[in-house]
Amino acid sequence: MDLSQEIRRSAAIAANAEDADIWRWFANLVEERRIRWCLANGSWLVSVDHRHVATDKNFDGAIRGARLRTQRRDDETVRGNLLRRRVA
Repeated sequence: MDLSQEIRRSAAIAANAEDADIWRWFANLVEERRIRWCLANGSWLVSVDHRHVATDKNFDGAIRGARLRTQRRDDETVRGNLLRRRVA
């Protein structure tokens, strides 16, 4: 296998792993009834825990955006909690 084929293969493996992570996240939130989505005026609106987190013309893009924003929000919450503990 030459270098370009190996690079493509590695990229495909990484993309498949990322897709699997995203859809596991989605499935868990569906099971927990924490995510909602609807199509309105040609765009998908996604809410997690009753907060609007993403809008996109494409369902896949909306779900990916929702995951990204939700993770950022969760990361900020964790950082904030850690800072509060250090100060207290």
